[in-house]
Amino acid sequence: MLSKKTIIGIIIGSIIIALGAVSLIMNLGPVSINDFNDFVETGDQASYTILAPANTTQSMKISGDTFDLNLKSPGDGLQIPKKSYEKELKLDWVHFENGETKIQIQNTGKTELEITGILIQSLDPIWFTYDLMVIITGLVIIGFSMGFTLRKPKGF
Repeated sequence: MLSKKTIIGIIIGSIIIALGAVSLIMNLGPVSINDFNDFVETGDQASYTILAPANTTQSMKISGDTFDLNLKSPGDGLQIPKKSYEKELKLDWVHFENGETKIQIQNTGKTELEITGILIQSLDPIWFTYDLMVIITGLVIIGFSMGFTLRKPKGF
């Protein structure tokens, strides 16, 4: 017969394992940041680093008075040296190779700059490790709780 402490430990450990497994499954594959909306104050700079798998489509729209843009995409992707723009700029590009796109936007105008778009990026591997650690924690809790049901040998 299992003790109350063991049953509670098994239930808590199972919940932790289930949460880690669900998170692990949800975080597999590329992650889409849909409809992000950032604002850059006058004189400030915004930097984006997008680590994306091959053949992913990226989209960004920048609206404001005047701004400087520098964009470097991996492989033969979109390359824009530092250049000034006015009013609005819409960018659509494809990652032809796995890698990072680096975007630097400097607001040089008199009004706030609005940056919107849809970005698809790879998940950072540290989150995979984090999900595995949560699952292992659940297993350890179940293991410790099982120790409450063992009979103690004579002499203890």
